Amino acid sequence: MKAVIGIIVALSIGIVCRIAGLPLPAPPVVVGALLVIAMTVGYITVDKFASHRASKSKPLCGGPTGEAPSKERNAI
Repeated sequence: MKAVIGIIVALSIGIVCRIAGLPLPAPPVVVGALLVIAMTVGYITVDKFASHRASKSKPLCGGPTGEAPSKERNAI
């Protein structure tokens, strides 16, 4: 869904810039456009794979006191 919204927004910006006679907010050469595409694909790939991993260090995170849960249990 994010990709569809992104394409619609990009096309809308392009159409408005063309109608208004404004220069496009994009690189004027093919190499620059390929760089933008590569960065976008990399961002989407990392977002897809990295954001869905569960935290492995959650048991080590401090609670309200800032101490690890294992230290809190031993103190009681």
